[in-house]
Amino acid sequence: MGTLVRGALSALYVGSARKCRTLLFDRRRLFSADVIGPSPHSEHAGTAAVGHGDDELYCRLYRTHIPTSPVQKALLAAGSGVAALLDPYRHDMVAVLGETTGELALRRLRDRMRGDPEGYQILQERPRIRVSTLDLERLGAMPDGSFGREYLRFLDENGVTPDSRADVKFVDDEELAFVIQRYREVHDLMHTLLGMPTNMLGEVVVKWFEAVQTGLPMCILGAVLGPLRLSARRLQLLTATLIPWALRNGMNAHCLLNVYYEQRWEQSLESLREELGIEPPPQL
Repeated sequence: MGTLVRGALSALYVGSARKCRTLLFDRRRLFSADVIGPSPHSEHAGTAAVGHGDDELYCRLYRTHIPTSPVQKALLAAGSGVAALLDPYRHDMVAVLGETTGELALRRLRDRMRGDPEGYQILQERPRIRVSTLDLERLGAMPDGSFGREYLRFLDENGVTPDSRADVKFVDDEELAFVIQRYREVHDLMHTLLGMPTNMLGEVVVKWFEAVQTGLPMCILGAVLGPLRLSARRLQLLTATLIPWALRNGMNAHCLLNVYYEQRWEQSLESLREELGIEPPPQL
């Protein structure tokens, strides 16, 4: 299934390139190597595309964009959904599923960010969480218990890197593309805040929290179907303790996309949890 979806992605890329005429968008409207362009230009980009006819509605809106029709998105969603169900660690398929099914949820998240001072600043400045933007040496020198030090400890202990998050491809709005990119890049920060590992149990707990916080269909699907892969003992722990904890915190906590994490590294993890309304994590 994964091979079929990858083949479809290649065909879509070629087909989109043939469909598009050459549009000389301002460079500031496109993804740079590490930063999505500022949101004010996305509206102008949309106007420019409409002005050049229907074909341009499917032209690239940012550097990694692959234009797709509604039918193509539905096929990608179905194929990636099956592939992700068969192998939840296929992060590429999970990413495609999130992009092709999440437009309404992304618009709601974008509006929440616009209505929050810190979230609005994030939308304007478009920070990225990648190895190239992080001072890992500085994070490692921070005291134990600080948010930055505990985040770096999480990365080291679980063998993950910020650069493992795929670039957005199938979201047909430049600002919404940044919102889902930001969601991906703060996922490991949510693990740190929630005190959850990257094993299947920890991922399911985070997905329940994210499902409440974001409303993304991908998160809801992962939260509902993920427990099917757990042992009886872990399933009992999940249903009796962890899901109620995740739901309660997801509903009561501050929207975690409205947190400028890059300005919170020196804050203690305990005080940041208290500020955001996150209870201490239960023992696994």
